[in-house]
Amino acid sequence: MEIDCKVLFVSPEAVPFAKTGGLADVSGSLPKYLKKLGCDVRIVLPFYRMVRELRLPYETIVKVLEVPSKDGILKAEINQVLLDGNVPVYFITYDTFYDRESLYGTSKGDYHDNAERFIFFCRAVLELCLRVNFQPDIIHCNEWQTGLVPAYLKTLYKNDQFFSQTATVYTIHNIAYQGIFEKETFEKTCLPEGVFCDTGIEYYGKINFMKAGIIYSDIINTVSRKYSEEIQTEEYGCGLQNIMKERADILFSVINGVNYNEWNPETDTFITANYNRNNTSGKMLCKQDLLLQFKLPLSLMERPLFGIISRLAEQKGIDLLGETIDRLMAFNVGFVLLGVGEERYQRLFQNFAYRYPERIGVRIAYDNPLAHKIEAGVDIFLMPSRFEPCGLNQIYSLRYGSIPIVRATGGLDDTVKDYEQENGAGNGFKFTEYKTSAFLEKMKEALDIFTNKEVWSQLMQKAMSEDFSWEISAKKYLELYKKAQSRLRLR
Repeated sequence: MEIDCKVLFVSPEAVPFAKTGGLADVSGSLPKYLKKLGCDVRIVLPFYRMVRELRLPYETIVKVLEVPSKDGILKAEINQVLLDGNVPVYFITYDTFYDRESLYGTSKGDYHDNAERFIFFCRAVLELCLRVNFQPDIIHCNEWQTGLVPAYLKTLYKNDQFFSQTATVYTIHNIAYQGIFEKETFEKTCLPEGVFCDTGIEYYGKINFMKAGIIYSDIINTVSRKYSEEIQTEEYGCGLQNIMKERADILFSVINGVNYNEWNPETDTFITANYNRNNTSGKMLCKQDLLLQFKLPLSLMERPLFGIISRLAEQKGIDLLGETIDRLMAFNVGFVLLGVGEERYQRLFQNFAYRYPERIGVRIAYDNPLAHKIEAGVDIFLMPSRFEPCGLNQIYSLRYGSIPIVRATGGLDDTVKDYEQENGAGNGFKFTEYKTSAFLEKMKEALDIFTNKEVWSQLMQKAMSEDFSWEISAKKYLELYKKAQSRLRLR
């Protein structure tokens, strides 16, 4: 197959190696589909303890990678495995920074040296290219942790002929997390002093890694059409809205795809019974299995079972959910939650489980097999997000016939169409105002429809017919890569 372009995909996490959220799903899936389209694509991420504990059959391809830093040369190691047997994954190994319990911090807060950890990572990415002689046409950076890569390319490596044909694409998955650090951190980047300015990476007297990615990349994109519009507003721009407006001519959107090889009730090996839109009988067995997993009574088989899989943070509407639980329980329904996050939310839902032991199940953990069981076993999936750049769980839920109730924001608004009783249009339920009353009203509406088994079955079949495959999204990313290369040639 003719190689379209050489792509280095840079991310702080990727499945199946390291994950805290949807970014990992994207980073572990998109490169595989780019490979199918003919790209020579390679992934690079840190070699976290989480990765080490997988005991992968990795190969050490560089024993000493010299990475310049403020404190002199730091020496890393590069390990490699093949994803799906044909996509190289480079792990930057530096135990001082990455041999830790979690990726970015604990429930008590971020690691104090995250700036240094990802300054090192960004610089190491470029040194890795030089060392293994991989000359990318595109470096595709993701989130704040990679934001300095474009800045380094346009400054310290500007005159390096090795990168003269390398363009950058920067994907904003969540503009709320920007990597903002004190001014004193700037000198640790080794960037030229002139970069610390309003048109550079300076941000209200501090430095901002995401701003660096936005300012210095050739193309910027977000992960849904609605979100690309929202981040240009004061409400959702998180302080970067004016910069996003200024860069609107190079701002695009590509909805995240889904790996249906992994998230498909017809073939899913994690669930107790497979099913599809033509025969959904296996879903009841999945519901029974899920109740057993959470030690909930099987009497809930006849009642609606709600579920959520989420990072427990305000962004995800967890406060809104907490405000509605007591009233939701008044309808004699079941509810299960899987997630990890802020301690206050972990305690809140553990207390709910204690108060309603016969109807609420809570698991504070990352648990991929259980996530599949929840998608297959619940009747209604909740995503009341305050904002949601794209979201993947609502797309998984559609395929599993677990009807989503979402707030009309970002990718949730793009992918879920509100159900209309008059004509049967729509694939889920959607509310607009970020209010308990609006959320509860949609849950009541879903409960009313649920009582009509024939109508509910039709809704499930419609939801399960939706297609958000990566093949579609990967082709759109190829178009962005071509735009980035065109901009590079024009400079």
